[in-house]
Amino acid sequence: MKRILLYNWNLMRFFRLAFALFLFYQAYETHHWFFVAFGVFFLFQAVFNLGCGANGCNVSYKTQKDE
Repeated sequence: MKRILLYNWNLMRFFRLAFALFLFYQAYETHHWFFVAFGVFFLFQAVFNLGCGANGCNVSYKTQKDE
């Protein structure tokens, strides 16, 4: 779990995080609280590195085998 949360941060993950924070800010400023649901969605995708991209809707993790 620690590896998923702390490593492999790329441009798309940072973009999702920034967009989630922007949606939270908009929800607070405009009092349109449905923006929070979209913010949670993008925050969840950014934190857990989930979502669909050009390669499909999966997350591939390479594991190292001890020899």
